[in-house]
Amino acid sequence: MSAQALISGDPVFPRWTCARIFATARHLSEAEQVQFSQHGFVAPIRALTVDDCDSYRARIEQFVDDAIAAGSVSEVLRTKAHLRCPALLELVRVPTIVEPVADLLGPDLLCRSASVFLKEHGDPAYVAWHQDAAYWELDPPDVATAWVALTESTNENGALRVLPGSHRAPLFEHRVIDEPGNMLSRGQAITASIDPARARTLVLEPGEMSIHHVRLAHSSAPNRSPYRRLGVAIRYVAAHVRKTGPRRDSAILVRGTDRFGHFDPDPE
Repeated sequence: MSAQALISGDPVFPRWTCARIFATARHLSEAEQVQFSQHGFVAPIRALTVDDCDSYRARIEQFVDDAIAAGSVSEVLRTKAHLRCPALLELVRVPTIVEPVADLLGPDLLCRSASVFLKEHGDPAYVAWHQDAAYWELDPPDVATAWVALTESTNENGALRVLPGSHRAPLFEHRVIDEPGNMLSRGQAITASIDPARARTLVLEPGEMSIHHVRLAHSSAPNRSPYRRLGVAIRYVAAHVRKTGPRRDSAILVRGTDRFGHFDPDPE
């Protein structure tokens, strides 16, 4: 079966979207695009050279350490950290990050948010199983997260874990949880029990990234290694995506043009 035939029946990616993807793809292979459609993620992708990764890590770690010293980690590192940190504002526009996402979502892209995920060694912090689409209020789901590793991301230090194919099914039921270790800003988690045998850990080297669909169930465990784990989650939306909740949202244009105006421009 061809890649086009594999994807054309996917309810998340209508036929016209698939045709657009394959007509314009330049950075991801056809097999990688099929993987994203079928399983909801693609990894690993080389996003930064070793030297560039070291440079961004040094600048972003300084930003992180300043936030820790000020006691404002939760406020500063979550949601729109790129508007507070020049290195992150550069990172969300790096072509080797943006272009693979454009292969999947189309040529006109907005960055809605970026978050720094820091796990110190021995820290009990974790991310509960959840689906971003359950509470992001975005339609249609032409939305993806690029998770960029600034340090290695492994089983031992709490790498991203995903439930392949979960983006193709109805959303899981979620509930609000109040646990000190949960890094989710809204404290939401899937109520169903996730079979760990079905999950896959996305191991990344420094400078590599994964891309996952907004409906994909994912989580991460605490850092049990002797070293800090640091990564950046960049949330990209196709320009035609709308915010469906009671308030408008904001974003920055990172590729192409915004002919729709569904998001207010973020002050940079």
